[in-house]
Amino acid sequence: MRFRHDPDGCRLPIKVDTTTNGEFAPRPLERSSRAANALASDRAGANAKRAGVSRRSFLTSTCGAASTLLAFNEAHAAAGKTGGFFDIPLAAALEPAAADTALTGREFIFDIQGHHVNPVDRWRAPSMFTATGLKFMPQSKCDYLDPDGEWGHVKCFTGQAFAKEMFLDSDTDMAVLTFTPTTYEDMPLTDDEAAATRELVEAMDGNHRLLVHGRVVPNIDGDISRMAELHEQWNVSAWKTYTQASVDGSEGWWLDDEEYGAPLIQKARDTGVNVICIHKGLPLPTPFMTRDNRLYGGCRDVGKAAKANPDIDFIIYHSGYDIKDKDGPFAPGDHRIGVDSLIQSLIENDIPPNSNVYAELGTTWRYLMRDPQEAAHVMGKLLKYVGEDRVVWGTDSIWYGSPQDQIQAFRTFQIAPEFREQYGYPEITPELRARIFGLNASKPYRLSTDEVQEYLGGDMVARERENYRNEPDPTFLTYGPRTRREFLDFLRLKGHS
Repeated sequence: MRFRHDPDGCRLPIKVDTTTNGEFAPRPLERSSRAANALASDRAGANAKRAGVSRRSFLTSTCGAASTLLAFNEAHAAAGKTGGFFDIPLAAALEPAAADTALTGREFIFDIQGHHVNPVDRWRAPSMFTATGLKFMPQSKCDYLDPDGEWGHVKCFTGQAFAKEMFLDSDTDMAVLTFTPTTYEDMPLTDDEAAATRELVEAMDGNHRLLVHGRVVPNIDGDISRMAELHEQWNVSAWKTYTQASVDGSEGWWLDDEEYGAPLIQKARDTGVNVICIHKGLPLPTPFMTRDNRLYGGCRDVGKAAKANPDIDFIIYHSGYDIKDKDGPFAPGDHRIGVDSLIQSLIENDIPPNSNVYAELGTTWRYLMRDPQEAAHVMGKLLKYVGEDRVVWGTDSIWYGSPQDQIQAFRTFQIAPEFREQYGYPEITPELRARIFGLNASKPYRLSTDEVQEYLGGDMVARERENYRNEPDPTFLTYGPRTRREFLDFLRLKGHS
């Protein structure tokens, strides 16, 4: 049987659903997104018949992805959302050459926000919450990893799954494995497990395709003092922190405060790893959120810290995006949360575009794909105010499954000319996409031009991917919770009560 996953072709290749990254409860789809999914499914069946192939064969092709995105365009236009669109010729729905031209590329793709957990042994311990709740998630049938094992559903969340979804089923060339804001005792992915995943990728002759973060939350006792040890032991490439995090539900902290922010920045400087990635925007679940969870996810401290520390690169994860509010054009004001709080902070502190502040797109782009009009405003604002050289690619996968659908959607996304003229947003050219996909992040992560070219040149991973693409079998599944029940199960897995 050629297709082990979804042989009947029930799943769309571009995944627009309610999945979260485990940090916030699922949000329902709007009517236009539900209509888009329904129309795409209908078109897939019709176009597969016209092409004379099965639904599954059609959906695994570039024509299947093009057909899906074209249906999304049609549904959103019918809802009056025309500020952004997926720029694909109509012929691409049935003509492979046109689909390949629109959806394939050879950019250097550097995903600086990757996740997985390693619960196979750690979460079976009698004293911990077990991982049995994960078997109720729709993506828990990882028979390609463990066809007969009792814990096959758990292996869906391990480094093996991460390597397949990230490096075989997507065009990702390089990634960063990052962490969640738990105590070290409760981390669903520990430093040594992250290093093991890096070694797994390197064992594939992966030429250091996977970097790791050092997780530090300065209001957790001992975290700052461990930074030098973490760097020495694991060769961390950047620091990951959360201003919203608190182990007891007390106050959060700010990058510019003297108690936590300043010591963290100085210790990063002392280690020589002058890159700090800060979770901003998306709310954290209890108990690792502060009393003013959304407030501490705001970016009012970013501009102050960046101005005071010009030698430090600050990468704002999620770009401060707050999923509870719809984004429109930026107007100066008292912005406490959201993308506008990041922009306002930069303006107030005279931080010009393309300085030492970067805007990262993990989960943000995944949610913006549901509404191309909002996507036009958010992407346009970030490129205009943070800078065309400072917007960087991240996907928060594998919670969203393989990031290939996010890559394909972004490869074709365009801001409407009317929005560009009205709001001063740039056109998203192939050159600009290439910068966002990877070239921009190569600067803070200190990648040389030669290293970038080496990844594009083709190592064993690239050759394995090309062989796999001769008969691909992507799951088209998301790995994060999609319902409230799955979300609560996931919190229990991470040690939340």
